[in-house]
Amino acid sequence: MNKGYAVFCDADRHFYDAPHRRASTDATGHGALYEAAERPAPAGWQRHRAGDWLAWRPLDRPLPAQGWKIHVSARLDNAESVLARVMEYCVPRRVAFKFVPSRYLLHNRNAKYADRAASGKFITVYPADDARCGVTAAELDALLAGEDGPYILSDLRWGAGPVHLRYGSFTERNCYDADGVLRPAVENTEGGLVPDLRGPVFRIPEWVTPPAFLRPHLAARDAMSVAGLPYRVERALHFSNGGGVYVGRHLETGEQVVLKEARPHAGLAADGADAVTRLGREQAALERLSGLKCTPEVRDSLEVGGHRFLVLEFIEGKPLNSFFARRHPLIEAAPDAERLAEYTAWALRIHRLVEEAVAAVHERGVVFNDLHLFNIMVSEDESSVVLLDFEAAARVEDNGRQTVANPGFVAPPDRRGFDVDRYALACLRLALFIPLTSLFAIDRGKAAHLADVVARQFPVERAFLDAAVAEILREPGAAAAAPARRGSGSAADERLRPRPGGYLPVAPGDWPRGRDSLVKAILSTATPDREDRFFPGDIAQFATPSGGLSFGYGAAGVLYALDASAGVHSAQAEEWLLLRTKEPASGTPLGFYDGLAGVAWSLHRLGHRQSALHMAELMLSQSWREMPPDLHSGCAGLGLALDALAADSGETALRDASLRCAELAAAALAGGGERSGGPGRPGGGLPRAGLLHGASGVALLFVRLYERTGDGALLDLAADALRRDLARCKQGAGGALQVDEGWRTMPYLGAGSVGIGMVLDDYLAHRADDAFERARGEIVRAAQATFYAQPGLFRGAAGMVLYLSRTTATGPGTGPADVRRQIDALSWHAMTYQGQLAFPGEQMMRLSMDLSTGTAGALLALAAASSPERRVCLPFLPPLRRAHEPARTTSRGSTTSP
Repeated sequence: MNKGYAVFCDADRHFYDAPHRRASTDATGHGALYEAAERPAPAGWQRHRAGDWLAWRPLDRPLPAQGWKIHVSARLDNAESVLARVMEYCVPRRVAFKFVPSRYLLHNRNAKYADRAASGKFITVYPADDARCGVTAAELDALLAGEDGPYILSDLRWGAGPVHLRYGSFTERNCYDADGVLRPAVENTEGGLVPDLRGPVFRIPEWVTPPAFLRPHLAARDAMSVAGLPYRVERALHFSNGGGVYVGRHLETGEQVVLKEARPHAGLAADGADAVTRLGREQAALERLSGLKCTPEVRDSLEVGGHRFLVLEFIEGKPLNSFFARRHPLIEAAPDAERLAEYTAWALRIHRLVEEAVAAVHERGVVFNDLHLFNIMVSEDESSVVLLDFEAAARVEDNGRQTVANPGFVAPPDRRGFDVDRYALACLRLALFIPLTSLFAIDRGKAAHLADVVARQFPVERAFLDAAVAEILREPGAAAAAPARRGSGSAADERLRPRPGGYLPVAPGDWPRGRDSLVKAILSTATPDREDRFFPGDIAQFATPSGGLSFGYGAAGVLYALDASAGVHSAQAEEWLLLRTKEPASGTPLGFYDGLAGVAWSLHRLGHRQSALHMAELMLSQSWREMPPDLHSGCAGLGLALDALAADSGETALRDASLRCAELAAAALAGGGERSGGPGRPGGGLPRAGLLHGASGVALLFVRLYERTGDGALLDLAADALRRDLARCKQGAGGALQVDEGWRTMPYLGAGSVGIGMVLDDYLAHRADDAFERARGEIVRAAQATFYAQPGLFRGAAGMVLYLSRTTATGPGTGPADVRRQIDALSWHAMTYQGQLAFPGEQMMRLSMDLSTGTAGALLALAAASSPERRVCLPFLPPLRRAHEPARTTSRGSTTSP
């Protein structure tokens, strides 16, 4: 789970949205702007809102591009006072600053799973130079003496107060990092841009000499140690903004233990409790539960370096979530009845053990409040379970709400006390079979549909599932559902008993009705009055300038999917996109899926030729040397877009530019080893594999240019690129070939083996290769699983539908029935929105309409499988039912495309 998505869920019930767009206040006034944020800027000052920040800058004092900046932290209860004093200091001295303008946004920034590098940063002050920085920091420290705030991990603390410093960029400049991701940049001594590293550790760029005024603070930092800790830390298990969890040993006894660290004023829960407070709650709960076999024992509690540590008994075993990869039968193509029955018996036994553990905790008057798959430790022999992580636990008499929760098990706001755990146990009944319970955050009605799916796939008593649905759908004040067991009668009211097919307005594979419903859902979400996006999509819309316009996550990709899949145009959306591409925002990437290249290609395809060529001129005017070579953000995607524009316009400059992209991509691949290199790395290369971010996307550029030019050397380059990606793959269950990421294997279209298989198909249309033939046969097996965790085009089941409907591989797994099976499985993830069919996005906590992660991508994949006459495809990956022919040279020496 990527916990960064959770903060994008508060602003809208159905879609991911930027946190600052949340309604300024709720019923309790929570989220209201600070008084200082309501003030108009004085004469001579500019006041500018940018995302989570409100910036004030004197117009006669231009900011330096980079330097030492000051960050001030604060607690929720002293933030307004701290802000008022810093503002009163900066304005008369004409010092630029920015701040987080509301309690809600500050809470998010300091929450348990907030970005550790950015956490604590409440106010940023921009001194004019190093000399003024030292003076300003000292004066702010004196001004804020006695005020507490969280320690900012990326910074150097000034004394013991809330003032911190780091060297970094002041103005917006960007460059690509070693992974090909666009990052904020600073300029080194050679005048080149390098990433402005913003990790959870204080760093000084190697070419920067720290000023003298920082020496005592650097010395104080260096003197900090954990020498007072009577334990040796052996390894880290987990980090959050609240602190770390470590495995260690007692220095004297040698006992293996778990140490939980809590940072003061950081890692806030929903009720505002910091990590230290929550650690105290955990200790109190576990001491009350002492002696139970299903909870760990407290061994010690101490403070070192201002951080609290709780020392717990080390529990042998594996977390319940880890059993899915090696036990769940739906990772196979066609599990037999015996396999399904064996798993069902195991799941029911595990659920019974968890129920008994929760009941034992309840008998001691404690509500667990955070039950989910990761907090249940199963013994090595699978005969017992232990519940972990009691920081959210509470006494039942407190009758409180959840303050920390996993998205797949978060209870509705009306649940209190033991009802919170009962809801989680109900979710666990379904999640043990089909782990899609995070969809209940969008619509709890989905529970009945999932119960139908489980009942069709597994030999589990319907009463067991009906009881879960009844508890999940229970209205406030209604009696809790009885915990039905296998073999018992139904505990659900007949009105709650789900009817097959009753939840979705239409099945995804019911074509063309499914197509029409998807199109209506997408168009119903239009937001023409917004500047940042037209259709809701992934949180990537908010990560870069013009992200809401992009092909991967914004309007361009949605418009392409609507046109290619259904012949539908939205004049309003096209005008919106045209208006915002006349002068793209500064810092907009050039890439195909994240930037200008994809938008230009889309506009050209939609008939806006001049606008597309205008954008091409903008792209030609930029430097490409620092771009990664990949398809998503780099030279491969840019080259393919320019080549397509050149083919239509005949512009020689565009064709030359596409060949230049190929040269840059080839040089990047040639310069690095299999697992090293990248922009900013010695030797170049690609750090990842697959279609979007790996060498396969570069191979696609070489294949398409070969078709344009007939130059066999391009096919040689494509073969080398494909071999590089195949070298990063390994065989898994059933002989399926998947990308090996070190800690997991990936089958998906975007960063997995199926994307490599797409390009192998294109290459083999031109040149035979026995090794490639064997590989694509093994890749087909990776697209055969019965269940994929997400529905998205590039990281889920929709990508499997697209791949299987396109591949020219033969043999088992490539027939119409195999495509149909994956289409049917897409319905497991499908949702209903305003009476129409829609799909959730990445992490499945909200719906998405974009191409990469959401409904538009599912529409494209289903159209490719269901409407072969439309020849629906991804850009530059046309249908392959007939092999491509090599380009033919004309009598005048130019080339023609097949």
